[in-house]
Amino acid sequence: MSSLLLHHLPPIPPSSTTTTTRSYPKPSPVVQVSTRTPLCITCARSQDDYHATLEALNSKGRTPRKSLGQHYMLNSSVNEQLAATATIKDGDVILEIGPGTGSLTNVLLDAGATVLAIEKDPHMAALVRERFTDTDHLKVLQEDFTKCHIRPHLFPMLENNKAMNEESRYAKVVSNIPFNISKDVVKLLLPMGDIFSEVVLLLQDETALRLVESSLRTHEHRPINIFVNFYSDPEYKFKVPRTNFFPQPNVDAAVVVFKLKQAVDYPPVSSIKSFFSMVNSAFNGKRKMLRRSLQHICTSIEIEEALRNIGLPATSRPEELTLDDFVRLHNVIVKS
Repeated sequence: MSSLLLHHLPPIPPSSTTTTTRSYPKPSPVVQVSTRTPLCITCARSQDDYHATLEALNSKGRTPRKSLGQHYMLNSSVNEQLAATATIKDGDVILEIGPGTGSLTNVLLDAGATVLAIEKDPHMAALVRERFTDTDHLKVLQEDFTKCHIRPHLFPMLENNKAMNEESRYAKVVSNIPFNISKDVVKLLLPMGDIFSEVVLLLQDETALRLVESSLRTHEHRPINIFVNFYSDPEYKFKVPRTNFFPQPNVDAAVVVFKLKQAVDYPPVSSIKSFFSMVNSAFNGKRKMLRRSLQHICTSIEIEEALRNIGLPATSRPEELTLDDFVRLHNVIVKS
């Protein structure tokens, strides 16, 4: 059965007579992507991870499914750095989305965490349950995370945790998620500051850079940037080359940390729903001036006046506004 997947991977280089131990640095402080080159982890495959991944997949007769965005991590040092970035302490409650073969799950459990793992693929969910059958610190749900109600599962775990450690009021998210659902995951998790203190995700590098980049007057500035900064403080941590995954994706990955805000720390808007409705409408017309894209809310003249009231030109376009600008614009329009 091992030949089932072996042809997908490059041969493992023969070990030399001299063994060199490669050390991996801990994640550096947040990288300011606009002025500094992101840290890139040196790509090195552990033979144990290489063979363990093959053996795990072959044990279920599985090959990675493109429809599920399955790319398995082959470098255990990346998993260790991912866990270290979240500063996991003994007794922490961790949500893991898409545990796959359980390589990251193993690191999280070794760090002393209690893990709620959500896996859409029933074969992988069964594999993770079987692998960690001897621990009572893991709960595996075979569900689609984008449709899963996680609060009923997390609250009992947090209650048990608070009984042992009053300091751990919130859970954390630590996940190597499928690239094809990254935006959906971010949109679901970031408004959950009432139960999560931070979200640590391994994302497509381009997506990671776009989510944390707050520069203005570029076509990359989109509603998701306003959303991310409304609910969190994002930080780009480090880059992970594509060669650390099986099958190898066409793009590199990166780790991003989202420090979630509490509701009292959200920007002051009268209605979050109406605020994001206005933001989405503003970006609907590509490169349109706000006085045109927001005409369904009020007249062009009223929009121009509102822009002037907050110190912006009447000809402003959505990509030129910061989160604070949108908040002030919304509050002026609501009052008028």
